[in-house]
Amino acid sequence: MEIKVECQKREARSKPRAMRRAGLIPANLYGHDGAEAISLSVPGKTVAHLMKAATVNNTLIDLEITDIPWRGKTLLREVQTHPWKGYPYHLSFFSISSQASILVVMPLKFVGEAIGVKEEGGILETRSTEIEVECAPDNIPEAIEVDVSELRVGKALHVKELVLPAGVSAASEPEQILATVLASRLTKTQKDTEEKK
Repeated sequence: MEIKVECQKREARSKPRAMRRAGLIPANLYGHDGAEAISLSVPGKTVAHLMKAATVNNTLIDLEITDIPWRGKTLLREVQTHPWKGYPYHLSFFSISSQASILVVMPLKFVGEAIGVKEEGGILETRSTEIEVECAPDNIPEAIEVDVSELRVGKALHVKELVLPAGVSAASEPEQILATVLASRLTKTQKDTEEKK
């Protein structure tokens, strides 16, 4: 998914509090020109829409700075929120237009019914909800599917066992456990009873 965001360059003397009162959210763009950063102002309504549709380090954003002008592909790297009110008060974008590959955090989508649950009475336990992957900026998948169909009781599925889309490689620890099937209490009791017989 790609989102379009229009914003403007922020005046050096502008104060963040005054901007927020005027319905604008301060932001920065990094990576477009080496270590140089551009200070931006983004309309509050645009930010509200962005927060509903985008995920940090995951969603590709087509950012346009209308008064420079500059346009390019970016990722939302950081969202600073108000400590108790919860609304965003600063955003950080990172330009990926010139990069061959990038690191992104992807949500996991568990599919299938584990054999250990269906046939052995176990309980599926998911240990991770996301992993970090490396891919080209224009090849970011919506999510990473994790097929748990072959999991039996007592077995675990690791990052290194994932089947990833073409052009996508895992950057998370290979031994990281994504899901496992635990024996239910009932299953354990039945096993103990059978062993005593």
